[in-house]
Amino acid sequence: MKILVVTSLYPSPPRPYEGVFAELRWTGMAQRGHEVRVLHPQPRTPWPFVQGAWAEIHEMPKRELRAGIDVERPRYLHVPGRSRGNAQRFARRALSRVRADDDVVVCDYAWPAAALAPLLAGRGVPCVVSGRGSDVLEVAGEAGLGAELAGFLAAASGWCGVSRDLVRAMDELAGAPGRGRLVPNGVDTERFRPRDRADARRRLGIDGGGALVLVVGHLIERKDPLLAIAAFERAGLPEAELVFIGRGPMEERMRAAIAASGAGSRVRMVGEKTPDELADWLAACDVLLLTSRREGRPNVVLEALASGRPVVATAAGGTGELLRDERMLVLERSPEALGAALAAVLADPPSPDATRASVADLSWAASLAALEECLEHAVGGAKAIA
Repeated sequence: MKILVVTSLYPSPPRPYEGVFAELRWTGMAQRGHEVRVLHPQPRTPWPFVQGAWAEIHEMPKRELRAGIDVERPRYLHVPGRSRGNAQRFARRALSRVRADDDVVVCDYAWPAAALAPLLAGRGVPCVVSGRGSDVLEVAGEAGLGAELAGFLAAASGWCGVSRDLVRAMDELAGAPGRGRLVPNGVDTERFRPRDRADARRRLGIDGGGALVLVVGHLIERKDPLLAIAAFERAGLPEAELVFIGRGPMEERMRAAIAASGAGSRVRMVGEKTPDELADWLAACDVLLLTSRREGRPNVVLEALASGRPVVATAAGGTGELLRDERMLVLERSPEALGAALAAVLADPPSPDATRASVADLSWAASLAALEECLEHAVGGAKAIA
């Protein structure tokens, strides 16, 4: 198939770790023999404000070859905030790059890319909307935008989500129960595998033998990293260390919270890491802590489990679909409940082999096969109508 991917989330030179999971998906599809192009539209930089995130956007090449895939970044007028107008301008810019021989267009990360679906329907071009989490769940809860997204889904040839919870949400939005397909992300089981914890700690320069609690993700409100600090305090682990991997707009608030914390000397932020570095940190840790308010199906949970490391997580989105040990899923969003779960899992951890076995059927090969079937169904349906 000739596949055009339209997305607002994809790696670039100034943001090499943003949307890594999307790049893995589409390079995998290219390796399966499909012809893949990626459109990664970017807001036009308002020249007086070329700093921070805008500076990174300004630095993104308008076109590049990444892992053998042509990635194009056309610019569109963007008004600050999440608005219908921005989504429509994003979609119109993307529409200008659609080719007559494209077999299917995939809106990977639903908002704002799904705004393209009605425009493609008018041309008879198959379109699949791929939801990942906040791109559906957060948008659906915003005044006016939920109805807008529902209309985009209804116009699409089909849709898929990374978790059953997310697929149900998309089905409900579109008013079409049972129509969506589950296309979970895969996990690289070669990179993320059980390894010797002591060796990993030596490579990372970690001293001491206390437990290492790891938090991985953007430092944003939706991930609620402040709750992780509070839970770590309540866990009663005087020899343990809490490490945050990631960056985001909450960094200053995090530093203040760490300084004010009773466990401040045992909490640190180490910034973003490459996938290989993350694999070392997961091998070195004793448990992954996830305190999100909303999720699709978190990649880092897959990676921790594949590494043989237990997870303690809030019951957000499809997270619970991955956790078979009931001690790992915490229904009550409180520091006390999460702290107690941390202490319990660390006191009696599951075996690394059993933990890894829980994600044995979630390889990238299985994920790509499910995606391929979803896209072929959309293309076949469009041909049948024609």
